[in-house]
Amino acid sequence: MRSLGSCLSEYAVQVPDPSCSGHAASSCVSPAPELPPSVQNSVTCLYTTVLPSTQKKIFITLTSSQYHGLSIALNDDAAAVKLSTGSRFFRKGKGTKTVDFHGVSVELNWDLTTARYGSGLEPIDGFFILMSVDSEPIFSLGDKKMKSSSTAGKVSLISRQEHFSGHALYSTRAKFSDAGNSHNIVIRCCDESDTAKSPVLSVTIDKKPVIRVKRLQWNFRGNQTIFLDGLLVDLLWDVHDWFHNSGPSCARFLFRTRTGLDSRLWLEEKLVQKDEDKLEFSLMIFAHACNNNISV
Repeated sequence: MRSLGSCLSEYAVQVPDPSCSGHAASSCVSPAPELPPSVQNSVTCLYTTVLPSTQKKIFITLTSSQYHGLSIALNDDAAAVKLSTGSRFFRKGKGTKTVDFHGVSVELNWDLTTARYGSGLEPIDGFFILMSVDSEPIFSLGDKKMKSSSTAGKVSLISRQEHFSGHALYSTRAKFSDAGNSHNIVIRCCDESDTAKSPVLSVTIDKKPVIRVKRLQWNFRGNQTIFLDGLLVDLLWDVHDWFHNSGPSCARFLFRTRTGLDSRLWLEEKLVQKDEDKLEFSLMIFAHACNNNISV
């Protein structure tokens, strides 16, 4: 008997491996050159790992902000362990900080002196960030070689949130599993013609069209299943405020992995259910656009 997941994948949009180039050129859509991309304001990543000595699950939040720099927090307690690139600790781009967190010693080591950045807020390479709890490494990022020979255990990225502002063109990259490829995601909203007010929403992954929604002012909410890297991924959009809000508005786009038996769409309370053993990944994009950027 075939699995439910394999049956659902037949009706999902198939996104090929980005390393393959066999798809036809006509299936690729490039962003319109006349529409400048939006500005990335902040990125928040939620990671999970376990403390080796106790096997206790730990959650780490890393935020890169255009206005507040880089900050890191442990177990959602923003007042517990938090660093900012605007603080004196990051003045020279490297250093160490040790704090007490509920009776345990938390140590942070970082070196951003040679970090390189792309178009986004996060460093690409030439850096490292290491967090240890009671001298046990639990979290590390970056490719730069550290003086310490200790290495952190397995760390999984389970949630990523990005905030953009500006024109209705949003571009980012994301991995939907630890072993998967990094995919280029482009979300675009524009008029189909110069003479008619007919806003259309299009989403491409690795230049392959995933959805194309016409008459967006009436189809402002919806969902589409994607089959990507062997996973079922739900793409959900809610652009209601773009068309029915007189002031600055925000649309939401959610990409979330799921099993074939999972019928949830929008999560009721939080993007990540921390009491579940099975880890899924979610990417939420908040698109802040002035109403004059969206034609109705």
